[in-house]
Amino acid sequence: MGKLKSGRWFAAVLAAAAVLTAGCTAQVDAEDLPGVYRNEETGGEIRLDSDGTFTATALSTDANTDPEDLHGRWDFVDSGSFSDDFVYLDIEERGIGEVSGVQLYAHGGGKVAFSRPDGSWSLVLTKSKES
Repeated sequence: MGKLKSGRWFAAVLAAAAVLTAGCTAQVDAEDLPGVYRNEETGGEIRLDSDGTFTATALSTDANTDPEDLHGRWDFVDSGSFSDDFVYLDIEERGIGEVSGVQLYAHGGGKVAFSRPDGSWSLVLTKSKES
């Protein structure tokens, strides 16, 4: 294969990869995050308030825990890579041995999600239109 043909092929592959990954990730602005996010299937809900506090109702971050009500503070962590941006939830009133912080990944487009160790999503919540 000549240099010209291999260069065009490489450029085509890069362009296709950019289009595919652009559909999977979106830039998230911390100012757009406050609001109410729900999962209609589970009934779980989380409210991110603009003052940096959150409340969650009937929320389970994975299939191994019962839904619970939580509250605390949240902070957006901009990792520099759109796909790795997340909201850190600092859960108040947790005892010794209990998880006191959780990462909620911001997908853009009004969606946030909790992840599993294998990289799949355990719970996806969508921003309510009334937010």
